[in-house]
Parts: sequence; structure tokens; C-alpha cells
Amino acid sequence: MAFRAFYALRAENFMTSGGQHTNAVYGFLSMFSGILREEEPTHVAVAFDVGRTTFRSEKFPAYKAQRDATPEEFHGQVDLLKKVLDALGVQWLEKENFEADDIIATLATRAEAEGFDTLIVTGDRDYLQLVTDDVTVLYPERGMSNLRRYTPAAVEERYGVSPTQYPDMAALRGDSSDNLPGVVKVGPKTATKWISTYGSLDALIEHADEIKGVVGNNFRESIEQVRLNRYLTQMIRDLDLPIGPDGALLGEVDRNAVATLFDELQFGTHLRERLLSIMAPGEDPSAAEEDEPHAELVDESLEDFLRARKDRPLAMVVEGNPDPAEGDARVLALLDEERRAIVVELEELSAAEETALVERLESGTPLYVHDSKAAAHMLRGRGITLRGVAQDTFLAAYLLRPGQRTYSLETIYQRHLQRHWEREGEESGQLSLLDDGSAARELAAKALAVLQLVEALSRELQEINAYELYADLELPLASILGEMENAGIAVRLDVLEELLEEYVAAVDQEVEEARNLVDEPTLNLSSPKQLQSVLFEKLELPKTKKTKTGYSTAAKEIEQLAVQHPHPFLDHLLAHREYSKMKSTIEGLIAAVRPDGRIHTTFNQTITTTGRLSSTDPNLQNIPVRTAAGRKIRSAFTVGEGYDTLLTADYSQIEMRVMAHLSEDAGLIHAYQSGEDLHNYVGSQVFDVPIDGVTPELRRRVKALSYGLAYGLSAYGLSQQLDIPAKEAKSIMESYFERFGGVQSYLQQVVHQARLDGYTSTLFGRRRYLPELSSTNRVARENAERAALNAPIQGTAADIIKVAMIRVDRALSEAALSSRVLLQVHDELVVEVAPGEKEKVREIVEREMDSAIALRVPLEVSVGMGANWHDAAHD
Repeated sequence: MAFRAFYALRAENFMTSGGQHTNAVYGFLSMFSGILREEEPTHVAVAFDVGRTTFRSEKFPAYKAQRDATPEEFHGQVDLLKKVLDALGVQWLEKENFEADDIIATLATRAEAEGFDTLIVTGDRDYLQLVTDDVTVLYPERGMSNLRRYTPAAVEERYGVSPTQYPDMAALRGDSSDNLPGVVKVGPKTATKWISTYGSLDALIEHADEIKGVVGNNFRESIEQVRLNRYLTQMIRDLDLPIGPDGALLGEVDRNAVATLFDELQFGTHLRERLLSIMAPGEDPSAAEEDEPHAELVDESLEDFLRARKDRPLAMVVEGNPDPAEGDARVLALLDEERRAIVVELEELSAAEETALVERLESGTPLYVHDSKAAAHMLRGRGITLRGVAQDTFLAAYLLRPGQRTYSLETIYQRHLQRHWEREGEESGQLSLLDDGSAARELAAKALAVLQLVEALSRELQEINAYELYADLELPLASILGEMENAGIAVRLDVLEELLEEYVAAVDQEVEEARNLVDEPTLNLSSPKQLQSVLFEKLELPKTKKTKTGYSTAAKEIEQLAVQHPHPFLDHLLAHREYSKMKSTIEGLIAAVRPDGRIHTTFNQTITTTGRLSSTDPNLQNIPVRTAAGRKIRSAFTVGEGYDTLLTADYSQIEMRVMAHLSEDAGLIHAYQSGEDLHNYVGSQVFDVPIDGVTPELRRRVKALSYGLAYGLSAYGLSQQLDIPAKEAKSIMESYFERFGGVQSYLQQVVHQARLDGYTSTLFGRRRYLPELSSTNRVARENAERAALNAPIQGTAADIIKVAMIRVDRALSEAALSSRVLLQVHDELVVEVAPGEKEKVREIVEREMDSAIALRVPLEVSVGMGANWHDAAHD
């Protein structure tokens, strides 16, 4: 069933950030939860095969020998599944020299004798031999969800034989999946007819001479193979097992272990909650604690509540619309350290209450919040500038466990406090708080959860030496990002619309030319099926990688095909894809322009595992930098009204400088300290030519290698990237490591240390956990090794630009300037400069970015100014 799940769910959609595939585990557990819900069993056991060597393969070496090797993506998933079953209190069994079939046959036989009603869930029809009035087989007919019930009557109706006769019929027919040859020209109908007529295989063999014609001769020639088939198909029913049916009683669920495993597998909360609601309904591990704290709603006015707690920290929960430009807070809960809370609807506040609230939230007195940036957007819609955020459980949870799918308050409450979140009523904020007290209690409970998490998460951060990273970097950065999102960046809509027209025309032209070239007037270039027909049948181009639906038309495959077998149709296809991509990008930008004429992107702090910020709604980090299209798009981003110019500033080769620092390689350090062009210097060393003899092609090669090493680039990968023979790529790599041995030593050491520690760390202490480094899944292990190479370098570079943002923001504020940072795109900052502040802003940006960190090599900051983003670019 796990293997069926593996093929039912696309592997690429179920993978941890470290590269461990999880589709078999997820699919199995999803199916398992459905069975538990529908059938409500009291006893459950799961049987696993140990390996391919069994008494059957010893008797018949060809048994299952034709099967392909287990896919790499499946490796490791069975062990993960076993861990989850342990946490769920479900017994699982395996036995050397036997198959899972024999374990289940033994348990089912014993269970029947002991009066159990037994269900067998399997995708193997051989189990039909076990069906009786008390043993039913549930067999998946379509996918994983539709299970057909096989009772004795259902077996006979479907196959024309009884369950006891089924293995006789199967022995005649053979089983290609087990590599058991059947009688030649004897199909299911003939096999069924023979067994029905004679009653059993033994009786049929006794009357073998009565079978006429070619099939009779074939049968008589195959009797020994048929007997062997019957022996191999028969399941063993009397194994010596560590438990019997009584031992399969569902055990106690370890919620903490389940939560930890699901976090490691990076599953969302839906499947976990579905399983727990079935297997541990109403079970709350914290319920037994009599002193479990609860929030107490106080009966006093908001003014009195705030006055009595003027200088004391408060936990706060805000609910409403968190949009960067149009945010609005509806309800708010405040809770003190004695767990006394007040909940208010902001629309209902009196003028005096509103004044008291604004003074408190803008005073800078400590506040504990979950997702302070979203809270700030909501409150800004009410004219309140949020200050004094001393704790943000959203960011703390991210630093402790980067790479999780969600950091919702309910999830991290369960994850870090191991307490089940019990909802009292409907979703908070959906009810009128004045009319329904459950919504108020729910908000107060959330505020209490924030208070409890602050203590727990702070302690955990200190234990891994990451509290400073949290308090001094991520926390202040959140408010800066909030201001940037609120400010947005001005956009010339007419430029974008003109560009869109160009790309619509370009897309249409490529479609028309491609259609004319192959004489297909209705060809859809976005249809894989139609493309397969044109590429591999009509044009007879070499076939690409085989897929379930034919041959791949994915970008990577088509690009490689175009290089190896150039054809005008491929040129049009690739151009169409590029233009379509740019068209979609521009359409997304146009749709994102707000009534104020600006785009307000969202910067995400908790998405990447390395610490890099991401941009969404729209994504401003995927606009090409070096293409003509990218330059045109950037020209649409302009300085806003009331400001003088845009300034861009970025770090030159920041990741390579971090690599030089971390590796302590003398050659790289010398190149940067002497002011040499890095790639020319490295090229001269690797190719043994003078610096002025490094040609553009040599520079391109060494640049690809230098950056690629930080991503685990292999010699083969380099050969593919540079389109050169693998032997030549290997020679280049060897020459590089001969001259820059410090880099090779560092790359080897960082993976070794990560395997020992289970994580990597940046210079600022940001961890990336990589449990897949010890995975039995080769793909996952190699992905994790590449991540171990990259995370310290990319993560440190990300931390450096964050430090720079905080320093620049602080310096602009201290200088009482009106200029402001609008965007951060990878290693670049975009600043909107107010009139008369150009030189001062330039000096501040260069100084603060340059002094963000002291490395063994100098940082280099490049600055440019212009009326739009493109014109502000620097050389």
C-alpha cells in the first residue's frame, strides 16, 4: 500500500527542504486515516517485507526477479512510516525469510479462530485466498480511496471461483508481477472453467489427460511449473510471531512524537489533526494538569485595564485584514502576565478608550505578539503605529525550526508546548464579541498562548545560541519590512501596458510561425500532448525522457534538445515560452498596482530555510536583471511624487566574499585584498595564463565554477552548464582545487560537520537542520549535502544584507531624513531619496552597508541613482 501511495502522489510535490521524499508516507497515512474512520477497528497491525530474499526466492530464484530496483525516491520512506506508526501506537511486524503476506495470513487465521471480524487492506489479489465469512479483503480499485470489499460471494462473483480455489486458478494463469509463468494460451476464463469443472488444481492434474487440444498439451507440459506456482502463491498461516491478534490492540498515541515527526516530514497540520481526531479523540495531554492556566476575562473598561498595567508587558492578539496597503484591525485582545485579559472591538471604542489604546501601543512599552508585521499593518489601518514589540512568537518559531510549512499560532503551540489546541467556537473575529462570549474567550486564549510561547521559545533560542539573532536581527527587521510594504514603490502603468502589448504580440507571432512551420493551424504550444505529436512523430526529433504521459516537453528537456538537435520549431517554442513567462509577469505587476499608483509587495521572513527574504504578491525578485525584458520592466518602477530620485545599492560578489572568509583560502583572500578582479585572478590561476590573458570564455567558465561550488556543482554538472566534455570539466575543477585548496577543504569539512551536528550554521548563528544527511535515500542525502554546502554561504550573505537594512534604517532615522528604503531584492536595496538628501543618503548607505560585518576580505558596495529602477542601476 505504501508503494501504491508512492505512485499515486507525485514525488516532486512531497519532499522536505532537505530532499527527503515523503509521498509514500503521506499517501499511506491518508489512506490509513480513512480506513480507521470508516471501519473503526479496535486492533490494527501493519506488515512489511524485509527484502527480496525469502524461502520462495530460494525455491525459485526467478521469483520477482524481473522487478525493477526500488526507486531512489522511495528509499527511506518505509523507515519513516514505521516511526510514525510507533508514535501512533500501531503495531508493525516483519520477519526474515518471509513476506508480509505470510504475517498477515498468520494473524488473520488466528484472529478468525479467536472470534475476530478481520479486514485485510492490500493491493495484492493473492490475499483473496484468505477470504472467509469472517475475513474480508479491502482492495483498491481506483487510486487509494475507493476500496472494494471482497467477501466469499464477491470473490466468486468477480472471479468465478471460491476463495480457496483462487490460488489454484492463479497458479494456472501465472502472475507476471511475481515472474511466475502460466500455462501458454490459458487465460483467466480457461483457468476458471477448469477449476470450476474439477474443483481443485490437484483434481485437474489427476484428469490432465482429459484436457483436449493445444491448451491440453500446454497444460501437461507445464504441470511442474503450475505446481510450483501453487506452492509459491500459498501463504503461510502458522508463523511464529511476537504478537497475536490481541497484541495488535491500538495503543496510546504519543502526540508529542507525532507532532515532531510531522514537523520533520514537513507535513501540514491537516493530516495530523485528522489522524489524531480519529485515534485520540478528545485526548488533550494537558487536560490532566489541574493547574493548567486559563485566561481570565476581566470586567473593567479598557482605560482602567491599560492604566493599571501602564509599564507592564502585555501579550496582544489582533485580528482583521493584514493587507500591507489596506490593513484594518477589527478586534484586539490584551493579556497581562497574571493571565488577565480584555477583548475589545475597535469599532465600538469610545474616543477616550481609543486615545488610551493609541498611547499604549505607540509608547514602546513591551508587547508580545504573533506576527508583528501583520499586526502592524492591521493597526496602521486604524491610524496606530505599533511600537515596542519585544517578542514575536512567529519569528522565534521560524528560527527554531526553519523550513516548516506553517507557523500559525495553533501549530507552534502544539509543536513547542505539546498541547492540543481546542477551539471553543467558530473562528475568532467572525462573531460579534458583544453577542457571543466564546469568540472573546478564544481571543483571550490566543493571547495566553502567545504569553506561554514567549517563555518557551526564548528558552529554546538561548539553548541554541540564536536569541541574539532573533532579538537583534529578525525582530527589528520585521517592523522595517512592514514600513517598506506599506510604502510600496511607484509604477508607471503606461510603461507596463505598452510592454504587455509587445509581449502579447510576440507570443502571437511565435505561435503563428510555429504553426506555419509544421502546418498545424490549431496547434497549442502549451499542450504537452500536441507538442509530443509534433516533436517526436511529425518532426521525428530524438525522444526526450519518458514520462507517464509520453515523452517530456519540460523546459530543461526542450532546451537540451535544441542544443543537441537544432531546429527552427524548437527556437519558436522556446521563444514562445520565454515571452509567455514575461507576459504573465507583466500581467501580474499590472494587477498589483494599487489606487495610489504603487505596488506593495509582501516580504516574507519565514519562507526560506537559508534566511533569505522572499517577495510575493507580486514577486519582485524574479524580474530578470541582465535581459532586455528585465531592463524594460525595471524602467517602469519609478520615483514617487514628492521624492527626487531612486538609489540602488548592492553588494558585489557577496557570496564569493563569504566563501573566501569561511574557507580562509589564501588565494581568494589575496585576490580581494589586492583589489584584483576575482574571476580574472582565479582564471589566470586555473588556466595558468597572465591575468590580461583571461579571455571572456575563460572568465565565463571559472565564474560558473566558482559560484557552482557553493551549490555542490559536480564535474558533470559543470560540463552540462558550459556545454563542454565531462573530462574537460573535471580537469578544470581539479586545476581549481590544486590552486585553491582551502576551498576544497572547507567544502569537505562543512558537510562532515553538518553530518555530525545535524545542521549547518551561518556566521550569525542561523541554523539549517538537515536530518536527510543520514537518509538511506540517495537523492535526499545528496540534496542535503548540497544544502549543507550552500546554507552557510547563502545564509550568511542573507544575514549581512539584513544587518545592513537595519543599520541604514537607523542611520536615516537618526539623521532625520525623509528618504526611505523601498525594496530589498537579494543583495540589492532600492531607496527613494527625498529632495536635497542625495549625497547624505548615498554616504549613509555606502557606510552602513560596508560596515555591516568585518570579514577577512573587504565588502564592496556599488551605488547608482536615477529616475527609475533601471536608470538607477550601477555598472
